[in-house]
Amino acid sequence: MPPLSRLTTFLDQARRAIALVWSTSRPLFIGLVLATLAAGMLPALAAWIGQRIVDAVLAAMQVHASSGQAPVWPVLRYVLAEAGVLALLAAAQRGLSVQQALLRVQLGQKVNLLILEKAQTLSLLQFEDSDFYDKLVRVRRDASTRPLGLVTKGLGLVQNLISLVSFAVLLVHFSPWALAILVLGALPVFFAEAHFSGDAFRLFKRRAPETRQQGYLEALLSQEAHAKEVKLFGLAPLLLQRYRDNFQRLYSEDRRLTLRRDGWGFALGLLGTTAFYLAYAWVVLDTVNGQTTLGQMTMYLVLFKQGQSAISASLGAIAGLYEDGLYLSDLHDYLAHPVQIARGTLTAGVNPGDGLRCEQLGFRYPGASRDTLSDINLHLAPGRSLALVGENGSGKTTLIKLLTRLYTPHHGRILLDGSDLQDWDEHALHQRIGVIFQDYIRYQMTVGENLGVGDVTAFGDSGRWRDAATQGIAADFIERLSQGYATQLGRWFVGGQELSGGQWQKVALSRAYMRRDADILILDEPTAALDAGAEAAVFEHFREYARGRMTLLISHRFSSVRSADHIIVLDSGRVLEQGNHDQLMATHGRYAELFDLQAQGYR
Repeated sequence: MPPLSRLTTFLDQARRAIALVWSTSRPLFIGLVLATLAAGMLPALAAWIGQRIVDAVLAAMQVHASSGQAPVWPVLRYVLAEAGVLALLAAAQRGLSVQQALLRVQLGQKVNLLILEKAQTLSLLQFEDSDFYDKLVRVRRDASTRPLGLVTKGLGLVQNLISLVSFAVLLVHFSPWALAILVLGALPVFFAEAHFSGDAFRLFKRRAPETRQQGYLEALLSQEAHAKEVKLFGLAPLLLQRYRDNFQRLYSEDRRLTLRRDGWGFALGLLGTTAFYLAYAWVVLDTVNGQTTLGQMTMYLVLFKQGQSAISASLGAIAGLYEDGLYLSDLHDYLAHPVQIARGTLTAGVNPGDGLRCEQLGFRYPGASRDTLSDINLHLAPGRSLALVGENGSGKTTLIKLLTRLYTPHHGRILLDGSDLQDWDEHALHQRIGVIFQDYIRYQMTVGENLGVGDVTAFGDSGRWRDAATQGIAADFIERLSQGYATQLGRWFVGGQELSGGQWQKVALSRAYMRRDADILILDEPTAALDAGAEAAVFEHFREYARGRMTLLISHRFSSVRSADHIIVLDSGRVLEQGNHDQLMATHGRYAELFDLQAQGYR
């Protein structure tokens, strides 16, 4: 990238970072600026007063030597002045520290909220894209602190520049070349830091998948959800070795970069040290030759030392600003990522009561070589039930995600009450759908809250919890728990109680009953973890509840499927057969073959 483009990009990133900090807390930002200005100006004033103290002491000593009495007040007033200046400097530095600590917490929260809020506008496919997920992991890991880092480094740079200007005003009385020596001595370190900052960012960005894999291995080895298989299958040694190998690869890259960065930094830093001692020797020789007073020598040496530190800190801050800006580019790219536009506004279809229709529906996952679904045509009318049957990978769950508008069709369209699903208001659409997915979530919340997530408008309604639990045949075991609906579930928090797989499935099934106004019921393997008696009870309740509603069922248990009004057999994303149970059995096709295979297990 050309230098001018880099500067333009950097200034734009700095502007956005400052705007972000300003919107987080204006009082703290203003306080930082004021404290920075004070911390920048006071060191030069303290050095100047130090010179006055030394010269006043020498003058007093000369008076004392000639008259036997030494004037005290001329010295003490400078001592008191320096004490006051140093107290103000300490207050300014403490103010910077306190305000940065407070702002860091607030800004971290704000940026994380921006990241999480943005995540809610993205499509499911974007979450399932590994490259995009790597970007999400990167911005969540470091970007919450980078905006403040850029601003505080920027203010630190301003503070050092103010100090340097005030130092220069004093040093120019000695020689302008002295300041030039210090600046030239620090430049090589700056260029090295800027170069390696870019290398560090590119390394961080390139290896995001490996870092995420490291986090995944940690989860496998430390979370209770994975503990039983890890122990029973003896996976721990394998996973630990993979964790060590992955760490070693990451560490080797870090070590190479660190050694190169610090090695070059040390070598080039010697130039700055040499420049400082050249200026040091220059001042000492001038003092020996009587061209500089002892007080001026003291002041110049302090200014040279602090000036070298200020220049090094300034150049380091510039390199750090460049690095923060590179990291922040990921945050801005993420926040600017195209959102899934919910363009629909309909709350009712043009043909009420028509139900769900798929017309020549097709879908292909990004990067896939063939369609996952192709030429799907179906009609599900109110009061009717539809079952989807097919082998794993035939497209059943993908079809559900299309029907719930989690995915957008690539071909054809889906109609609800005569209107395209994409034209519906998202909230109005989802209020009409009650769904239980095969991979339902086991929320680490209370039992009641686990039910309440099924309808956030009734999240805390205990009456609705009980009604839903009764419909989902979960009420009996819930009431036997230690605290009933207030029982904490899962082992993540104190007092949590774990449920069996069947009990969790009943809780998840009960969520679908929370939406009383839902007239589209979608159940993906709703009884996979239930015994035969519980399964029969579930479908007995379900048939009663489903009257007048549209029901779509996915199940590998044909005892559940056979009672559906219409059955569709999917194979490789296409409709292979369709009809009711008797019709499909009579054709002796794939459905009949699968049914007979399963029936043999019960004979």
